[in-house]
Amino acid sequence: MAFLNFTKEKLINKVVEINIDMIIPNPNQPRKEFQDTEISALAESIMQNGILQPLSVRRCGDAFELIAGERWLRAAKMCGFTVVPCIVHEISDRNSAILALVENIQRQNLSFFDEASAIEKLITYYGMTQEDAAAKLGKAQSTIANKLRLLRLTPEERELIVKFGLTERHARALLKLASPADRLEILEKVVKNNLNVERTENLIENHIGSQREKASYKKRSKVFQNVKMFVNTINKAIETMQSAGIPADAKKIQNEDYIEYRVRIPIQKVK
Repeated sequence: MAFLNFTKEKLINKVVEINIDMIIPNPNQPRKEFQDTEISALAESIMQNGILQPLSVRRCGDAFELIAGERWLRAAKMCGFTVVPCIVHEISDRNSAILALVENIQRQNLSFFDEASAIEKLITYYGMTQEDAAAKLGKAQSTIANKLRLLRLTPEERELIVKFGLTERHARALLKLASPADRLEILEKVVKNNLNVERTENLIENHIGSQREKASYKKRSKVFQNVKMFVNTINKAIETMQSAGIPADAKKIQNEDYIEYRVRIPIQKVK
């Protein structure tokens, strides 16, 4: 049954059966990956017990847009159902996106990158602040800020983290490294050696310390090069005076903390 002839008032906030082909995906669905095994297990449960909770939808032209319950919808399709129970809501695009995110987070169905991307979308597209998002999702503002920081990782880094089952703490630890090249280098070692979070953090700290030592060496080397240039300038000046017939000379005295140069230029006496 499609219920296209029903008035809006008869559909809103009521449980009705809707033709499964009339339900379209939510464009704001924050969850991007669904495991086949997970959907198969839910389908098996549905075959035994039926659909225990209605899907949330909203009217969208001649169709119904899914707000929450995509796992149930996929499992119902796998079971061969033609109609599914739904609650029809009258809400805006903004509130539909918020409800989809909240439903997924409450059920812990999102990966931490999907969650971060969805939060960013709420803030960017729907004009929410981090404080607004935190209030809607029942989280601390600092938690929201930390989630958003994960999006600083490149798509390649995120793919590797998800592929090899690394945790959100692994991902946050990598953010201590500013360079994507450094992060990839560390990430490869973490995956190769199957490092836990603590060992990953130690590896990163050692890497940062090594980078600081290299930077310090380069700085000292640059200073040394500048001193060498200055010494060469003095020697060149002495040679120039000597070539002009002025018996000038210079003496270099190397001390522990400094180099001392004594330059002697005779005074030409007027006869």
